[in-house]
Order: sequence, then structure tokens, then C-alpha cells
Amino acid sequence: MVRYPYPRSVTERNVLGGELEPCGTEPLTGFYRDGSCSCGPDDVGLHAICAIVTREFLDHQASVGNDLTTPRPEYGFAGLHPGDPWCVVAARWRQSYEAGAATPVVLAATNQRALEIVPLDVLRDHAVDVPPDLSGLPGLDGPEM
Repeated sequence: MVRYPYPRSVTERNVLGGELEPCGTEPLTGFYRDGSCSCGPDDVGLHAICAIVTREFLDHQASVGNDLTTPRPEYGFAGLHPGDPWCVVAARWRQSYEAGAATPVVLAATNQRALEIVPLDVLRDHAVDVPPDLSGLPGLDGPEM
């Protein structure tokens, strides 16, 4: 169970409609550095997508001014390496997707708020945890890409 540092009246859900699962603790991820892609009121960037970062994704993000590899100890950020799980900003993931540099995602650990930016079918196409039966999943008709 993920603990959240802010009051919540409703359990956060993942893009599959289930309870939001942890994304990663090595390195400790999430806007709140709690291991989950929870999107509380302070997370204006929407760190909602649990990604397993690739070199291509990291290089693309660096090329557009989002350096995710350089350590920033003042933010509790050690810098990412290929294979690290990380809660990425939904708009940044979409930016990489549109440039052909999308990185794999973990649907069960991706916050349903990501569907405000990226349709479920696009996330599913890049998922490493695709469920066998997709019928009845919410958000299949998300925003147009």
C-alpha cells in the first residue's frame, strides 16, 4: 500500500481502473518521492506515467531541455539510468512518443490522470504489463493523438 503525504478523499486509481500500484523505489520515484505516481494538488506537472526509461528516451528528453541523467541532490534526484522505473510527466512522455522515442510504461503503476494527456490505447501499445483481457477497461476513448 502506498502512503500519500496529502489528504485524499478517494483512492488514486491506475489507468486500468485498479488501485494505483508502486512504480519504483530504486531510485525512489514520484513527485512526492514515495515510490508511486500519485498526483496530488502540488503536482502541477502531472508525474503520472510509470516509465521504464530507455537510453533513447533519456537522450530525447535531454535534447529538449529535460535532463534526467544529471544528479540533482537538492531535489533528492540521483539521475536516471536506462532500466530505471520513474514517474514521468505525462506531457513529456507524450512529447517523446510523438518524436518516436516513447519508453515502456507500467500500466498498473500509471495514474489514471495520465489519460488526460495520453490515450489508453497508446499507453497500452508501450506497456510491459498488458492484461490479457482489455474488455471493459475505462479510458479506451481518451484524448486524440
